[in-house]
Amino acid sequence: MRHRKRTAKLGRKSEHRNRMLASLVCSLIRHNRITTTLAKAKAARSLAEKLVTLCKKGTLHARRLASARLYQDEDACRVLFKQIAPHFKNRPGGYTRIIRLGQRRGDAAQMAILEWVELPTGGAEAQPAGATAAAATTEPATKA
Repeated sequence: MRHRKRTAKLGRKSEHRNRMLASLVCSLIRHNRITTTLAKAKAARSLAEKLVTLCKKGTLHARRLASARLYQDEDACRVLFKQIAPHFKNRPGGYTRIIRLGQRRGDAAQMAILEWVELPTGGAEAQPAGATAAAATTEPATKA
């Protein structure tokens, strides 16, 4: 019986599962929104929310723990501490939301979007990694 066992195994060994979830959370940190299966989104949400709560402390110990949990992804850890955690400093929890998508994948897996509840606004820091700062600041040229 699986009573009171909360770990979603996701059909993988523990090391593969932990690396996959860390990769999903790093993608969430970089892009602010990811599309994945519902089961993976639920598992990644747990890790993402624990990391934000940890990063709100802002201590060196918290930084080292977060870096270890994200398998030394320095860029994601930096964004988490500098942008995401300060953005949620007054929020007691519930940093992410899961939106279920209607269509299913070819193997009938239910799809979902995992995103931050409140996206950081303003400045080039809040843009997804694929957007360029120059594209955000372009203004139409006026003729004199």
